[in-house]
Amino acid sequence: MGEKGLEWEKISKTIRGNMVVHPFSFRLPPGRVLALAGGNGAGKSTILRMTVGLLRPTSGVIRVNGIETGRRTRAYVEQIGYMPDDFSFSPGLTAWETIAFFAGLKGLDQKRARDVLEIVGLGAERDKRVGHFSKGMQQRLLFAQAILAEPPILVLDEPTNGLDPYWVDTLAELLVGVKKSGRSVVFSTHQLDVAEQVADEVIFLNRGRVISSGAVESFCTRYGAGGLAAAFAELIRKEPGTRVASEGRGQRRGGSG
Repeated sequence: MGEKGLEWEKISKTIRGNMVVHPFSFRLPPGRVLALAGGNGAGKSTILRMTVGLLRPTSGVIRVNGIETGRRTRAYVEQIGYMPDDFSFSPGLTAWETIAFFAGLKGLDQKRARDVLEIVGLGAERDKRVGHFSKGMQQRLLFAQAILAEPPILVLDEPTNGLDPYWVDTLAELLVGVKKSGRSVVFSTHQLDVAEQVADEVIFLNRGRVISSGAVESFCTRYGAGGLAAAFAELIRKEPGTRVASEGRGQRRGGSG
């Protein structure tokens, strides 16, 4: 079946003649967490959408637990739990109806659906319509559907958007638990303090290019208290014609829910 984990091999993406992700390779083994860090337009979401099969790479190959994207589609998709950055649930459904629907699609029983609502702190809100949820509550429901089937790999696009500090920390703890269970996580973020808290590896992106990658611990050792924010700021300063974006300065947590 091939090597376990997630592998990007010389993947790239060109849209309407514009290369939005330049070729790069990386392998994430099981039980590790990878953060994709960079400002708006860096290519983070495009990489994740290619990973889950929503976009086809222009070149290169993506493998999840040895299965190539585009081949054995069902088996490939079953390896992944995906949390998109921008997704609208049906506003007229309750939290319970929503998560029960996703559980049914994945062939799971209602007990698992109840359990994940409790995990994300929405058990008491199960009968509330999703249309009345705050952004943070909707993010937690999105995370719940991603972890429903306990997939080997979680792919999370800006999972902390809209979360208040308590739920940012709680999500971080949940991701550490996923890692300890031997599963892999790749997530995009502009909150570099969260990446420091959770990730083992980081890929810094700018304008679709990988400008650096490596162990989070190594960056933090090199840059001290400045951590990943200081590392990213220095990398961006070296990029021709690029100004340091606010996302690279370790934007603080905030939001609703």
